[in-house]
Amino acid sequence: MPNKPKKPCSYNRCPNLVELGHFYCKEHRKKNTRQYEKDRGSSTQRGYNSRWRKARIIYLKEHPLCVECLKENIITEATVVDHIIPHRGDMVLFWNELNWQAKCKSCHDRKTVEKDDGF
Repeated sequence: MPNKPKKPCSYNRCPNLVELGHFYCKEHRKKNTRQYEKDRGSSTQRGYNSRWRKARIIYLKEHPLCVECLKENIITEATVVDHIIPHRGDMVLFWNELNWQAKCKSCHDRKTVEKDDGF
């Protein structure tokens, strides 16, 4: 089966090609990540405040097992409430419990890197 074609790095005038699903080559990904972190604000500014911490605790009590591990018949305690669709600052999506799922840290970190391009 042929591989999907690569696309140019989004960094201005960079000639490197990147895999589908990424925006920047390895050389520019860290530089862009630092700027992204600077621009996006603190966790509190993004909605992860005391209200979120209380909601997270309640959700994890009601959903104590990692949904990804359960698919593999593995019992693992969930420690993270993941937004299925990244909210990217949309507070309606942020607070929509239908967009939440319980995950262990390992599964959450894997999803963040694979599907959310590391953010």
